[in-house]
Amino acid sequence: METQTALAVPDEDNCITIYASTQIPEVTQNVVADCLGIPYHNVRIITRRVGGGFGGKAMKGCHVACACAVAAFKLRRPVRMYLDRKTDMIMAGGRHPMKVKYSVGFKSDGTLTALHLDLGINAGISPDVSPALPSAIVGALKKYNWGALALDVKVCKTNVSSKSAMRGPGDVQGCFIAEAIIEHVASALAADTNTVRRKNLHGFESLTKFYGDAAGEASTYSLVEIFDKLASSPEYRTRAAAVERFNGGSRWKKRGISCVPITYEVRLRPTPGKVSIMNDGSIAVEVGGVEIGQGLYTKVKQMTAYGLAELCSDADGLLDKVRVIQADTLSMIQGGFTGGSTTSETSCEAVRLSCATLVERLKPIKESLESKSGAPAPWKALITQATMASVNLSAQAYWTPDPAFVKYINYGAAVSEVEIDVLTGGTTILRSDLVYDCGQSLNPAVDLGQVRSQPISTSTCYC
Repeated sequence: METQTALAVPDEDNCITIYASTQIPEVTQNVVADCLGIPYHNVRIITRRVGGGFGGKAMKGCHVACACAVAAFKLRRPVRMYLDRKTDMIMAGGRHPMKVKYSVGFKSDGTLTALHLDLGINAGISPDVSPALPSAIVGALKKYNWGALALDVKVCKTNVSSKSAMRGPGDVQGCFIAEAIIEHVASALAADTNTVRRKNLHGFESLTKFYGDAAGEASTYSLVEIFDKLASSPEYRTRAAAVERFNGGSRWKKRGISCVPITYEVRLRPTPGKVSIMNDGSIAVEVGGVEIGQGLYTKVKQMTAYGLAELCSDADGLLDKVRVIQADTLSMIQGGFTGGSTTSETSCEAVRLSCATLVERLKPIKESLESKSGAPAPWKALITQATMASVNLSAQAYWTPDPAFVKYINYGAAVSEVEIDVLTGGTTILRSDLVYDCGQSLNPAVDLGQVRSQPISTSTCYC
């Protein structure tokens, strides 16, 4: 994966342009401007793409950008910096270590009645994204109905490098804590772990109590169905029996199999989008999000073609005319940050609104051309006529979520079979099966790739 990197180029009028590998160009712009003591409009951050981010290119990218900016500003010449892998890993700091103490109450049938959790989060020497960790940890922890739930969470400043966001920051740790408690309860009762898990999955009433408005409608709650599809399948029982037989005949290698449910609370954010049609009919699109390998630009191109399809009979040909431009803090302000599994959908919605504005402007011209010719108006002829009529061919939208629908929950579950060498501690993931409710996918091929890559990146969580 690409390490932290930036290129700073001084410009006239006390300005500077920085090509930065960052998930938050707007914050990078602000930090660099404050560092140099110049107005924000004198700093331009351009990010075409990030060679792998997953949260690590959030706040950490500002350090390298500032270092390049100071040198370029002082020397009045371009300065580029990229970190070697060792320095990059030291600077990244890794995931947040935590110290957890809990008291859990439960009945003889495995029903949970109460949980008290004392949690200390090692944030390192500076805050970075650590203040956002508690809500993410609690969000993942609440996937089970704990009955009464009490929490005492502290974000601790320590004398080590600050910790980074890393794919599902806080959610991975929260899920781990929840599963450790469930395993403990099952062990104390000498009960099957999946039975305890299944018994304490939410009904919709308890889901609403724990998650509030994010629970949505009862028809969208699919976690129980997903979990049953995996844990209650004949194949799972066959594999579990095979694991028991293997462990009985192997002294130095042992296997385990587990089925784990997961909830992920998504928080929608305001996002800008801009669609501009050139005189030749080609289309330039800008969004606040950054392409970090999640397929953002692919989805935005598709949404642009979809949004303008009413004006063009050849939607596939329209897709080839679309180009998504790099993130630019002076061109697209209030871009926000790329993360939290929401950037693609919010950026696409902002683009859709922009396209709707253009359709409203161009539809009368299209109808006029078709009434005269009696045939569908060619795309290029439509744009030429609109240009001659002085129609504004650029539209920008700033999408904001409905106050009644700012959050929602994603559901999934996975079965993993793992082998461990008891002498060396080496582990091997033999097989993982995942079921994920993604709703209506913007691009199934892209989303499938994202789902498949998730276990790989998070399997190194505590390495």
